Amino acid sequence: MRGDQVVTPDGIRPAAISISDGIIVAVTAIDERPGGRVVDAGRLVVAPGLVDIHVHVNEPGRTEWEGFATATRAAAAGGVTTLIDMPLNSVPPTVTATALHAKRAAAEGQCHTDVGFWGGIVPDTDDLEALHAAGVFGFKAFLVDSGVDEFGAVTAPQLEDAMRRLEALDALTLVHAEDADVIAAAAGAFDRADPRAYRTYLASRPDEAERRAVERVAQLAEATGARAHVLHLSSAEALAPLRAAVGRGVQITAETCPHYLTLTAEEVPDGATAFKCAPPIRSAANSEQLWTALTDGTLRLVASDHCPCPADLKYPEKGDFARAWGGIGSLELGLAVVWTRARERGASPVDLTRWMSTAPAELVGLSRKGAIVAGNDADLVIWDPDASEVIDGAKLQQRHPVTPYDGMRVQGRVTATYLRGELVYEDGKIVGPPLGRLLARESA
Repeated sequence: MRGDQVVTPDGIRPAAISISDGIIVAVTAIDERPGGRVVDAGRLVVAPGLVDIHVHVNEPGRTEWEGFATATRAAAAGGVTTLIDMPLNSVPPTVTATALHAKRAAAEGQCHTDVGFWGGIVPDTDDLEALHAAGVFGFKAFLVDSGVDEFGAVTAPQLEDAMRRLEALDALTLVHAEDADVIAAAAGAFDRADPRAYRTYLASRPDEAERRAVERVAQLAEATGARAHVLHLSSAEALAPLRAAVGRGVQITAETCPHYLTLTAEEVPDGATAFKCAPPIRSAANSEQLWTALTDGTLRLVASDHCPCPADLKYPEKGDFARAWGGIGSLELGLAVVWTRARERGASPVDLTRWMSTAPAELVGLSRKGAIVAGNDADLVIWDPDASEVIDGAKLQQRHPVTPYDGMRVQGRVTATYLRGELVYEDGKIVGPPLGRLLARESA
């Protein structure tokens, strides 16, 4: 493969990429033509495939929400070549080695991208060590109600106990960081105001919940020595305790999501439950602070938190934010929606690659993903940074056409996706059979 805009660790440059048996064997000057078949990307951007470490596939158990076949088709269409599946909302959740085996069996032969798995931390967790030995990439906990009965939230003492066990394994702890007490105190917002009004939902999950929870996670990481990662940070008020902890040398990182960077509370119509997620989409001023934190490295990466559901669970007719499922379908759209806002701020494809490919691969220890260098898997995405189009939810590869991005004009279109050198997506169509592999942590 060759192109005039190849994103390498040294920046964007004309380059030729030689591939053999699915591996990049050399990255050379563009006039040093590789042998064999040549794909010429011309002026389009050639970048490493995206690595999305926050995806809810839901199979088995809730496959009608999303399954491995549809999720990985959507991923490939969005330039994602590797995803890590969350331990919920499948049934059973991935909190035991037996459940992980069931998850792997369900995924086998269905995946159009590579797929890895997170384990879960729930009350009375017993299988952390067994799951770690089986190759999960880390463990997720909720400090607040997860929304599904089979994946219980943990208290701070329970999380501390788990983190001490995980520190001994050098395993990563992921946390949905919202304070349960703050959320409980704010729940009365729906008793006092219109449940169709987005401001009512926003009041039910205040910034204080994230700030307090991030403070607590940082304290636990400092006390235990464990590595911690804050998921889907939405509140700019949580940035101060995050920065303070990093300044003290605490091993803590955080991500944000495309919807927190591109959507704003001011733009959410009342009754538009497709926008409901937890934590919530906040103000435009808040979003600007998240962009600053992403640019300066306080926020390490961007992940989708793809968490779809059937349309009826969003209660679109009533527009009831209290009852609607909280999750956003966006796996196919991350590159385009983030690029649309990023380029307005002077960012380049190098920045996008760092946030959505290199940093997530590094965080989870995928040493052969996330960069175009010799020895890495030839996972590549070719995309047009100048192409403009309007998102049509009905045309997305995900199982249900429910997304808050429907009708949004974006710039940046994926034209082709390669998994270990094999074309898996091109010009709106999935190409060939499922070629994805089921990944295990490299040291497992």
